[in-house]
Amino acid sequence: MERAKIENLYDLTQTIAAPLLQKVTYPWEALAMIGDFIKELGNTLDPDKFEKRGEDIWVAKSAKVAPTACLNGPLIVDEEAEIRHCAFVRGKAIVGKNCVVGNSTELKNVILFNNVQVPHYNYVGDSILGYKSHMGAGSITSNVKSDKTLVVVKDEDEQIATGLKKFGAMLGDYVEVGCNSVLNPGTVIGRHTSIYPTSCVRGVIPEGSIYKKCGEIALRKND
Repeated sequence: MERAKIENLYDLTQTIAAPLLQKVTYPWEALAMIGDFIKELGNTLDPDKFEKRGEDIWVAKSAKVAPTACLNGPLIVDEEAEIRHCAFVRGKAIVGKNCVVGNSTELKNVILFNNVQVPHYNYVGDSILGYKSHMGAGSITSNVKSDKTLVVVKDEDEQIATGLKKFGAMLGDYVEVGCNSVLNPGTVIGRHTSIYPTSCVRGVIPEGSIYKKCGEIALRKND
């Protein structure tokens, strides 16, 4: 399943989590290791740039964190990131450089590459969001199937059993997700792809696409 491999989704120079992702082939294989990786990396961060704000919580001194935000570890907030009013970070989260985590947004067991925006009423759980990806207001990752069975990634006739009960979405670099969309468990979206607002998405979506609805995906025209 080539389209779902890390090398075809992400620029690893755009995340502090590169050493973790370099160990695996598919991004969801890193989900179970995020918490331990943060604890190990946090203790090596430059104290001139990062301050420790609690148990296993490291926040860059240049980051902006609203006093009403709730931060739980393990957590790294990288330089120039912004955590806004009433954001809720449940833990096991890496927030990259220049990211925006907005009002009433909830994060849990995630990697946000640099310049990711989840600015309004988003839930992002058990997911990895690539460089400059953006989730519109109210869009969420659904990370558990309704029947509680293990998640299978499906790309046309190919399938990979992940062995995971909790698996949200893997967004490649420069992905745009429209407002109020739901990314179902096991969704993988290729680079430079846009998702129409109010979409219900599942499976592997090719890079350079415009997802309009299930069964209607157009290739993006070159600018």
